[in-house]
Amino acid sequence: MIGGMYLGEIVRNVLIDYTAKGLLFRGKVSERLKTRGIFETKFLSQIESDRLAMRQVRSILQHLGLAGSTCDDSVLVKEVCSVVARRAAQLCGAGLAALVDKIRQNRNLNQLSITVGVDGTLYKTHPHFSSIMQETLQDLAPQCEVTFLKSEDGSGKGAALITAVACRFKSEKLQ
Repeated sequence: MIGGMYLGEIVRNVLIDYTAKGLLFRGKVSERLKTRGIFETKFLSQIESDRLAMRQVRSILQHLGLAGSTCDDSVLVKEVCSVVARRAAQLCGAGLAALVDKIRQNRNLNQLSITVGVDGTLYKTHPHFSSIMQETLQDLAPQCEVTFLKSEDGSGKGAALITAVACRFKSEKLQ
């Protein structure tokens, strides 16, 4: 529901649904858009980029076999991408807020300051994901100050956990 692996597919399904309802692409779904996995999550990041013009959004749509898409189609596709990405970031932030607030409560603290290691292409490349996640976390766990530390481990397997543990050990050595 929130991983970069799935967001493109969620957008694709929404676009197919909107098209079937006649809200997009004059009600005509392209054969390419019917292909599972064809709408890559990287398209969300590209479409959501503030510097990306609508003409470039239409270029992505043409790649998906939607050559007859209109400017209105591009605006709606951009909005769908925005909503799907925002939802994912908020769900991620909400889950993290529950965890850090539980840690704060278990430690009987009024305030918790904690570092969380993060990894993943979506977090690193989507223009708004990290800020929306941070905003949601702050809204839901105002007594927790969370610092995100990006992991540079390309494999991602355990990288976030290793980063968080290393940061904690380093912090304890400094005290």
